[in-house]
Amino acid sequence: MTSQTPNVPDSDQIRRAPKVLLHDHLDGGLRPGTIVELARAQGYDSLPETEPDKLGIWFREAADSGSLPRYLETFAHTCAVMQTRDALFRVAAECAEDLAEDGVVYAEIRYAPEQHLEGGLTLEEVVEAVNAGFREGERIARTNGHRIRVGALLTAMRHAARALEIAELANSYRDQGVVGFDIAGAEAGFPPTRHLDAFEYLKRENNHFTIHAGEAFGLPSIWQALQWCGADRLGHGVRIIDDIEVAEDGSVSLGRLASYVRDKRIPLEMCPTSNLQTGAADSYAEHPIGLLRKLHFRITVNTDNRLMSGTSMSQEFEQLTEAFGYTLDDMQWFTVNAMKSAFIPFDERLAMINDVIKPGYAELKSEWLFRQTAVTSSSAASAS
Repeated sequence: MTSQTPNVPDSDQIRRAPKVLLHDHLDGGLRPGTIVELARAQGYDSLPETEPDKLGIWFREAADSGSLPRYLETFAHTCAVMQTRDALFRVAAECAEDLAEDGVVYAEIRYAPEQHLEGGLTLEEVVEAVNAGFREGERIARTNGHRIRVGALLTAMRHAARALEIAELANSYRDQGVVGFDIAGAEAGFPPTRHLDAFEYLKRENNHFTIHAGEAFGLPSIWQALQWCGADRLGHGVRIIDDIEVAEDGSVSLGRLASYVRDKRIPLEMCPTSNLQTGAADSYAEHPIGLLRKLHFRITVNTDNRLMSGTSMSQEFEQLTEAFGYTLDDMQWFTVNAMKSAFIPFDERLAMINDVIKPGYAELKSEWLFRQTAVTSSSAASAS
């Protein structure tokens, strides 16, 4: 529940707050400078800009089109420079570093191994390079005074036909840094049921998977992901709002699917800024996350693609705080939701919640209380 005290965090507290990220694409989070350097080293000459700042602006503007297919086109450039072991290692390490600097303590980063084979790597070599990069990024973060744990989600492209192969790959590396499976890509025309063999395999292996559903396509995509495929989580799931009716008097009624999602505590991996870019929402204030939070769906806050959206976990929470007046208690609620929904063992999730997340927010809330006491005392002194 939202606290009765208005402990709305400032930007510094939001940055320092422990955060959990479940939906972030490796090829959507590169540093612009890294893209330029890798392109130069690999002889890739199709970048629209070669100056890092201008390139970062280009990615954001190209992605800000209101169209998911157009948004996805920007990945041609990032994937093009992620075709060697060294490039994958570097990008993964920098991803972990950047997230740790932003206060993220646990992250699940997804990528499609099948999109990184043009330089001659095997699927296994891709996974091993990325895993090694994450471990290096975690190490560097520790030396910089930050702690982060990163797990990988292996993604299959929903328009391709390698889902079972990627699911088997995810299962074979499940004890070596890969925590689950995902499918991604344009939803319309490519329902998740095209890959039932992969999902049935993962269920037989007692493995975890999430499915991009309910982002650019509606309720049927969500229904298929859950009832046909058996997804543990929904990537985005923002269109579940289409099954919720708000009457003129403010009363709310949930359809059968929305009720099922809420009652079963199915995690929704919401990505507010990305949703604005792809046209799934018109503004932060109008984003369904506000109503879904009030209705106690299991909402998590995510970045999706930090490069294309020009965002970070801190920026996502800053926008939500401005739009909805969220407090540190709300931030903690979102963060605990995410940690509960992570694809690592229960005891490890519980330890992160009790030993990292809750103490971190308790410290920030105590700062706010002492700050308020100081302000009150100063005002009283001035009045006298």
